Amino acid sequence: MRIATFNANSVRARLEIILNWLQAQEPDVLALQETKVQDEDFPHDSFEEAGYHVAFSGEKSYNGVAVLTREKPLRVIAGFSDDGPADAARLLRVDLPGLFLVNTYVPQGRSLDDQMYAYKQEWFRRLRSYFAKAFTPADPVIWLGDMNVARTDLDVFSPEKHLENVCFTPEIRRCLDEVIGWGFVDVFRRAHPDERLYSFFDYRAPWALKRRDGWRIDAIYATQPLALRCRRAEIDLQPRLGPRPSDHTFLVADFD
Repeated sequence: MRIATFNANSVRARLEIILNWLQAQEPDVLALQETKVQDEDFPHDSFEEAGYHVAFSGEKSYNGVAVLTREKPLRVIAGFSDDGPADAARLLRVDLPGLFLVNTYVPQGRSLDDQMYAYKQEWFRRLRSYFAKAFTPADPVIWLGDMNVARTDLDVFSPEKHLENVCFTPEIRRCLDEVIGWGFVDVFRRAHPDERLYSFFDYRAPWALKRRDGWRIDAIYATQPLALRCRRAEIDLQPRLGPRPSDHTFLVADFD
C-alpha cells in the first residue's frame, strides 16, 4: 500500500500537479491539506475520474483537508469529537478495511505573542486526547499531514536561527512529541535517520529551493504494527521544481 501526503496550498490551483502525480505514482491513499475551497466547490469529479473515492472537509479560501482513496471508505468523520470549541476544517478521519487514517492540517501559530500560538498548543493537546479516546497503539493507525512543526534539528535548515519560530520553539516541539509519544513512529525518520531532507520551501526566499534550505514539517506517522511494515519513505521534490508549485511537495511511504 502506498500512502502519501501533500499540502496543496489550494487544491484547485494545483489540480493538474496532483492529477499528474496520481497517474505517475499510483498511491492507494493521498491526504491533502490547505485545500482552500468550500465543500460545494471541491473538484471531486476530477479525482473520481482518476479512480479515487474522495472525502473532504473545507472552507472558503482557508484551511481544508481531503483524503483520496482507491478503496471506498467504511467511515468518514470530520473534526474533533470532544466538547471543545468548534475547529476549522483541519482534521479528517477515514476508516478503510484494516486501516485508520487521520489527516491533519495543524495550525501554523503566526507569532509567539499571537493567540493562535496558544491555540496551536491546545490543538495538539486535544489531538492527543482524540487518539487516546479513539484508538489504542496496537491499532493500525496512520496519522499524516502538515504538522507545522519541524521536530528536530535535522528537520530545518540552520536550526539555531529558528528557535523562536512558532514551528520550531522547544515548547511546540514538546507538544508534537507528546502526541507522537502516544504510540506513533515517524516512518520517514526511521528510513532516513541522519539525513537533512525537506518537504517545504518558503516562497518568500526564492533561493531556498536551489540551496535546499527548507523545512520537514509534513509527516507520516504510524503505530508500531504498521511502522514495522514500512518499506520505503521518500520526499518527492520533482513537483516542487515544476511550474506553479505549492510551497510544499509530496511525502510518500510504502507499506508491505
